[in-house]
Amino acid sequence: MKMHIGGAWVDRDDRIEVRNPFDGTVIDTVPRASADDVETALATAVEGARLMAQMSAYRRYQILHRASELMTERNEDLGRTITLEEGKIIAEGRTEAARATETIVLSAEEAKRLTGETFGLDAAGHGAGKFGFTLRVPCGVVVAITPFNFPMNLVCHKVGPALAAGNAVILKPATDTPLSALKLTEILLEAGVPPQALQVLTGSGGAIGDRLCADPRVRKISFTGSRDVGEHIVRTAGLKRVTMELGSNSPLVVMADADIEKAATATAAGGYANAGQVCISTQRVLVAAPVYDDFIAALKPKVEALTTGNPMDETVKVGPMIRVEDATRVGQWIADAVAQGARLVTGGQRQGALHAPTIVADVAPGMRISCDELFGPAVALTRFSALDEAIALANSTNYGLSAALFTRDLDAAMRFAQQVDSGNIHINWSTVWRADMMPYGGLKESGMGKEGPKYAIQEMTELKLVIVH
Repeated sequence: MKMHIGGAWVDRDDRIEVRNPFDGTVIDTVPRASADDVETALATAVEGARLMAQMSAYRRYQILHRASELMTERNEDLGRTITLEEGKIIAEGRTEAARATETIVLSAEEAKRLTGETFGLDAAGHGAGKFGFTLRVPCGVVVAITPFNFPMNLVCHKVGPALAAGNAVILKPATDTPLSALKLTEILLEAGVPPQALQVLTGSGGAIGDRLCADPRVRKISFTGSRDVGEHIVRTAGLKRVTMELGSNSPLVVMADADIEKAATATAAGGYANAGQVCISTQRVLVAAPVYDDFIAALKPKVEALTTGNPMDETVKVGPMIRVEDATRVGQWIADAVAQGARLVTGGQRQGALHAPTIVADVAPGMRISCDELFGPAVALTRFSALDEAIALANSTNYGLSAALFTRDLDAAMRFAQQVDSGNIHINWSTVWRADMMPYGGLKESGMGKEGPKYAIQEMTELKLVIVH
């Protein structure tokens, strides 16, 4: 496929292979963007921002609504593309394509809801006879940098709200998974987005990311990815608006009064979806000592039923990780934990990029599999004795994106919700749950700002106050 810059689809002699994570075959190739391409994209986006700012909110709604219709028509192709380039099972690929469509629908609706508020300034001691109101205006040029693990829906969570708010967008999709973003770009252009308003640069973030983020023509940056890269972008960006959706090592707490079967089912669902490559994947499972063995007994058969293999096979439950080296890293972290005294309950095997769903029990909180972000198909089990200890363990991390608690005790649930430092709190389900309209984002080093079209649009617009004297 080609990339879209300067208002046109362009190719380059220097190309990047996009490979299927399951078997390593080349699916397609994309251009490797250069510094000159970055400059072309920036200059064009400035003109695109002018065009979008002049476009009526209703027209922006119409364009995005039409895009959602085209996405619905092409859901199967989009789902297959996601699976082929990212490796998630085909059912998850189809689901992501459908969710991406919903995200664009939500963005379209929010385009019609960009309103300000009025101020009765005569409430001030010197405000008699004065009246104020606010205007919400687009930022201008938005840079969107997206990860591999949800290569279409997370693009939609940035591009949809940015266009709905009247901005131009420069999109830098993950190098491993650019095809979904390029197919979405085709749809958006077909639906009526001005060619100048949507640029897509393919290539390494290390090669082109700094130029994009440092440029003063860019007013807003929205990034989803690792904590370290996020910090680098913030340092590079300077005086710009930024939204950072970063990593986590999400805790799930199982109290002694919990429904053990339900907790085990949720853990199996939340710990291994997309081969564990989800920023809110259930990683640390903290289990009350009286039900610790019962929980393991309930969880083990559910995890062992998660078959691995070709993600295009409808019967497979867990596909490959994005790269062999990532699966190797997960295996090493598991081996390190076992060497330090943890117990391998099931799994641990690896074949290429396929890593077996794994349970590691008796994990000490200081082990890397617990205190760092694993981003792979394994969960780490740790005992606790009381709720206060569980809350302390849940908070003993620099991350704070998602946390979950299983209990029948309403008081315990409310204490957990109030005292755990996490942007998303789930009661009686796993850490992996997101509705695309909800305010989504983390605390501490899991990021800043919120996504969800309504909330992202607030981040991608600026407020002006008008005072009539």
